[in-house]
Amino acid sequence: MPKAIELIVDGYVSLNDRRALDDLRMQRRKLAVDLKARTGFDCRTTIQQIEEDIIVIEAGLAQLDGAATT
Repeated sequence: MPKAIELIVDGYVSLNDRRALDDLRMQRRKLAVDLKARTGFDCRTTIQQIEEDIIVIEAGLAQLDGAATT
């Protein structure tokens, strides 16, 4: 079963909405930075999930880049 982020990214790719994907990636990056700065909490699992989300988002952006060149 696809993860929610994969469905969201697929939707934005099908709509050719690069801005939404860029915004989503920036939000995830900011969240990861904020969590890494926290002390007293073990956020490693959450940070790992966010980093995996960023990989999926960047794959969607790459798809849009590939579609633009063809």
